Amino acid sequence: MKRQALKAIALGICLLTGGLCSPETFAAPKAKTSAAPKYIFYFIGDGMGMGPVMTAQTYLRTVKNSQLTMSTLPVWSWIQTYSASSPVTDSAAAGTALSTGSKTRNYMLGMNADTVNVTSIAKTLKDNGYGIGVVTSVAPDDATPGAFYAHVPNRNMFYQIGSQMAEADYEFVAGAGLRGTRDSEGKDNGLLDKFAENNVQIICGPNEIEQINSRKVLLLNPKGTKATNIGYTIDSIKGVLNLPLITETCLAHLEKYSPSKFFMMVEGGNIDHALHANDAGAAVKEILNFDQALRIALDFYTRHPNETLIVVTADHDTGGMALINPAKPQYFDYQKISKEEFSEYCKRILKSRRTFTWDDMKQELSDKFGLFTQIHVKESVEEGLKEKFEATFENRSDDEDQKTLYASFNSFAVAVAQAIDKAAGIGFTTTSHSGNPVPLFAIGVGADNFKNIANNNLIAPEILRIALPAKKTGTKK
Repeated sequence: MKRQALKAIALGICLLTGGLCSPETFAAPKAKTSAAPKYIFYFIGDGMGMGPVMTAQTYLRTVKNSQLTMSTLPVWSWIQTYSASSPVTDSAAAGTALSTGSKTRNYMLGMNADTVNVTSIAKTLKDNGYGIGVVTSVAPDDATPGAFYAHVPNRNMFYQIGSQMAEADYEFVAGAGLRGTRDSEGKDNGLLDKFAENNVQIICGPNEIEQINSRKVLLLNPKGTKATNIGYTIDSIKGVLNLPLITETCLAHLEKYSPSKFFMMVEGGNIDHALHANDAGAAVKEILNFDQALRIALDFYTRHPNETLIVVTADHDTGGMALINPAKPQYFDYQKISKEEFSEYCKRILKSRRTFTWDDMKQELSDKFGLFTQIHVKESVEEGLKEKFEATFENRSDDEDQKTLYASFNSFAVAVAQAIDKAAGIGFTTTSHSGNPVPLFAIGVGADNFKNIANNNLIAPEILRIALPAKKTGTKK
């Protein structure tokens, strides 16, 4: 009866995913005969809740006749993400749970709720001979990557986080930029010197990757770019890093300096940024980019199937995103620019005070989003956009920006994004985090152990039990 019930549940999931799989897809993988995994990949899509994943899956299924790589993994589950202080977690508390197995309060990093340091699986595996890579598409001193090496009571203590990053002795860390290199007066505080003192080579941008010649590396975006994230995939920024490249570079580095065994944490941080912005098109493209990075790990798995474990999950849901009727995910292909970049474009127009007519803007909306040409715009919607345009650009009577966690958006850009979301069949409930569950996918050595896990603080201890079965890990549930 239990097996029949599981098959019925699996069939229901398959129907929800549009028939992309059969119930057998969800059958428990056969037990591995190998010992502990030598190679562990931990992928975390920041903000990547059920809604964003299913929207990306629907886009691929209906527009590209394809599916997410993560959805092809044999083990699926769903995860609760509440923190010790709130039903709705932040990335610091969630990252700490994912990295250490300890629930903590929001904003706390690498500490339990009683402000006692807790050990990440990266540190434990490092102490047991594994090479370590921690990479992200946002700042490497951000909450999720920081949870794998830092211990601070507040996630905004960037100097302290950066100092602990320099001292971690990990083989590879990567992200956009460091945010703790200046003191309160804007002066150099010597943080970069700590990396030099710890023999960490700092490499900036894709063009310098070939210069890597040290066991310990910090890979950042090119100098002069923003530190918060490497840039949105949808904006196609030239000369910057991207998550698949970062993942590929980290993997090659670990294969060179720790070929016998290694652990990689790969965060798709820009997914969260796009969802905070309620930018559905940018968020979907970030999930696809994250999924491309996962494909690199899965290709490695096919060469080492009896030695590799891959776990994919998220720290929390952001935006409360849902796909609703009439759903037209093909509209995402007409969007060529993120809401954030379009907002900056609008601000530049306002600052220049040059003459810019509604017809000029309609052409921009057509070129950048497909509005009026590829996407039909109802007369009432056009009238609303035109009124907002006149208030913002001509009368300058509407200059109140929409402020979210990572950006401040021009009010006309907000109206345009809302119009596109409605046309595509996208609904958001918030510009912040939600308490919605997040998915978990797994494949490889010990993957079957994750099929019944339903809380974020249970993942790290399970990884350690699989990797170090004869040792006490020190993580807490």
